[in-house]
Amino acid sequence: MALRFRGIDPESPNGGSPTVWLEDEKAEIVVQGWLPDEDQLREISETEWAPGHGAGVPDHEGVVRIPVRMIPFLRKVCDDAERAGLWRPAEER
Repeated sequence: MALRFRGIDPESPNGGSPTVWLEDEKAEIVVQGWLPDEDQLREISETEWAPGHGAGVPDHEGVVRIPVRMIPFLRKVCDDAERAGLWRPAEER
């Protein structure tokens, strides 16, 4: 696995900082974040967000929250993935 650290939230206390990595071999962005609170999880679980996709979070998936101050790290990891050739527009796949 070629996991590359791309950024960590410098303002999070207690060492539980949201973090972003780029996984080169699988062409994935990996995000560590805070768990949603009960109200957020209920709304996520009860809403059909996209036609044809059921409400809720499948057992093999998870939801995390990250602060908007992490936007620069998300941009960086997306730019890194694109520069590495890991992302292509759908019409090119």
